[in-house]
Parts: sequence; structure tokens; C-alpha cells
Amino acid sequence: MSWLILLFACGGLDRMLTDGPDRADPPAQADWDCADGSCTDDTAEPGLASFPVGTRWQWQLSGTVDTDVDADVFDIDLFDVPDATLETLRDQGRTVICYFSAGTHEDWRNDAEAFPSDTIGEPLEEWEGERWLDIRSASVRAVMAARLDHAVERGCDAVEPDNVDAYANDSGFPLDEADQLDFDAWLADAAHERGLAVGLKNATDLVPALVDRFDFAVNEECVAYEECDTVQPFVEAGKAVFHTEYVDAPSEGPDLLDTVCGAADREGFSTLVKTWDLDAWRLECAD
Repeated sequence: MSWLILLFACGGLDRMLTDGPDRADPPAQADWDCADGSCTDDTAEPGLASFPVGTRWQWQLSGTVDTDVDADVFDIDLFDVPDATLETLRDQGRTVICYFSAGTHEDWRNDAEAFPSDTIGEPLEEWEGERWLDIRSASVRAVMAARLDHAVERGCDAVEPDNVDAYANDSGFPLDEADQLDFDAWLADAAHERGLAVGLKNATDLVPALVDRFDFAVNEECVAYEECDTVQPFVEAGKAVFHTEYVDAPSEGPDLLDTVCGAADREGFSTLVKTWDLDAWRLECAD
């Protein structure tokens, strides 16, 4: 299983991993290190897709993807989008980010049975059929490596691994910040080795350590949580922050748009207002 060997060669925090099911062996020392609080990398290959500050984007994870939306970047589901849609986006010259959950088990996915039962933890509130994963597990990383390979096969330019903050939630596992940094940095490394750019999704407490490691950020509701300043390091590094605030109905969108656009702590963000189901509807902060 040469791809499993590749997983362990990708590196991580230089420390022993213990007390977890199906735990990966201690990783070899790589060309990056999180020990000083900054996960940096000298191994990323050139030629990755670029996401400069202010890049216009569309985020659609449900329904038929509207390829006529005026955006440079489309963030869409890795599994559900038809090949024909991906081909259309490529023909249009769009950059494609492919979404998947890296930190949770979704029982409707076609690879759901690949996760050992002892790596599946507590459910996510309000998300039926979704449970946290033990991110320390070699088997979990094997599935994520396969998903990254699938992203390459589908022609994705980048990936958006979701739920990369299990340590800050009731996951059912004794995860700490070091476990999370190790996993998140491993994801970035594994994506880069495959020629994929990668975004840091939420996980705002980890931004200082990981901003140099990831190519862009995806943030939900930093206005609602009053934490937009935590994502500003990406803008300062010249990397896009793809930001979304939610409304229950499109009719509520214009009022929220007036609220979220133009504030100093969101300067440089690529901000959308969307509904919770993340279909094609969107409002966008004007330049």
C-alpha cells in the first residue's frame, strides 16, 4: 500500500502520538515545524493555483451549480458535482475549489464505510448523519489522502477541507491543539504534494500558526462571532479570505449586506451573503 507509506512520510509535529485507536506512527521530521507556533513549509511545489486578496468567488454546495455566476473561483462539492459541470468551469477558465469534510464522518458519502467504527465520535449538533472523527488515526488520514487523490482525478485546482477544529468541539476524543495542528498541517502538506492549493476553513484560533501553511482562508460568520480580525493575517500575507455571512431567506440579504460590507476588520475580504443551504443564490460586497 504505497499510498499509506506516503501518508506517514508527509511529516508532522515531531512528537510521539499516543492514546488513540489505530494511531499513526511518529512522523518523520519534515521541512516544517509547528513547535515555535508557526507552521511554515519549504516543500510546497511551484505552480499551485493562486488566490490573491480580493479574488471574486462563488460558494455552492447544493443544487445544480450555476456556472453563469460572475466569479473567478467556484467552491463546489468534491463528490456531488457532475463531470460535465467541472468541464464547463474549466472551459470558462474558472479556478475550482473542491469541498470535503476532513474532520467528520458523513454517513451518506460513498466512502463512509472506510472509517473504522472506533474512529467515529460524537455527532455534530444540527447536522444529521455527521460525527466527529479521531484525526489522530492513520485510517482517517488514509481516507483523506484518497479524497485528495480523487480531487486530483476530478481536475480540482484546490481543496477546502472542512471541520478542521475538532479539538475545540465535543468530539468524543481527547484531542488537543497539538493534535489539531499536526492534522491540519498534514492536510496542507498532502494537498501540496498533489499539486493542490488548500484553504484553512474557520479554525480561527489556529490562524497564527497556520497562515504560512495554507493558500487561502474560508470563513463563516466572523461578523456574527465578532472575530474577523483573527483572519486578517491571511490578507496581510496577500492571500484571499473567502468570507460568508448567512441569512434565513434571500429577502433578508440586502440588510445584512449593508452591515457586513466595508468595515475595517474585513478590509480585503471576499465577502458573500448566502442562505444556509448554500445553493446558487448570493449577494456580494461591491469593490
